[in-house]
Amino acid sequence: MVRQLSLIKAPTDGKILIEGTDVVGLGPADLQSFRNRKIGMVFQNFALMPHRSVLDNVAMPLEIRGVPKNERMRQAASFLDIVELGAWGAKYAHELSGGMQQRVGLARALAANPDVLLMDEPFSALDPLIRRQLQDEFIRLSKILKKTTVFITHDLDEAVRIGDRIAIMRDGRVVQMGTAEDIVMHPADDYVADFVAGISRLKVVRAHAVMRPISEYETDHGPAPEGAPRVDEGETLSTLINMAIDTGEAILVEDQGTLVGAITRADILRTVIEGTEVS
Repeated sequence: MVRQLSLIKAPTDGKILIEGTDVVGLGPADLQSFRNRKIGMVFQNFALMPHRSVLDNVAMPLEIRGVPKNERMRQAASFLDIVELGAWGAKYAHELSGGMQQRVGLARALAANPDVLLMDEPFSALDPLIRRQLQDEFIRLSKILKKTTVFITHDLDEAVRIGDRIAIMRDGRVVQMGTAEDIVMHPADDYVADFVAGISRLKVVRAHAVMRPISEYETDHGPAPEGAPRVDEGETLSTLINMAIDTGEAILVEDQGTLVGAITRADILRTVIEGTEVS
């Protein structure tokens, strides 16, 4: 899939639209320019040039683009600072740990200022601790740089942790696409259900999926209690459980300050046990 999105491997049929441009229809020169300016890639095996310094590796896409040396070095240094490797610019790849090398690869992809970032299992070769640290780093950078990213992974925990939308594939076909919450709460088939069976719902399921609409709650229980605790509709199930321990009242749910729902202890228990929305 990643090779097709960048047209390293052409699809047999269909279109690939990136910002309205059909990449499949581009000629060789236009395709090269499109890749250089629109798409960045972070590889599983780091793919750093061993004869180049860290700074030169990050500056390479700008060099290919013809950016003057002083300017490309300035930009490369700024991206090394973003990934917290500013002091390592003069080093070479073999002098860095695996996690540091992957951050250099990320800085190199970002230095070209692409609109779309393609990440092909970028953290899978790293040990669990470094992998989690880089996931945190990626989440932090995503909030700062706001790049559209296609992140390929075989680790569902990783996908749930960092993905806004997840596509689950089987035998080359997309079998379900949606938020982590959608997929965990409403698996499309037995394959997806088995795939997500081991995922804890505590950090995935949000208040809006557990709550009853406020009108339905008030029909069954009367007016919502004035002093009841309130949460945003995006609050996690983990937080709701802890709140339910401390209060016997319903938890009220708000959307931008407007009361939209209520959650009882029974609603929370039902979600934990069954893994389904309250009907």
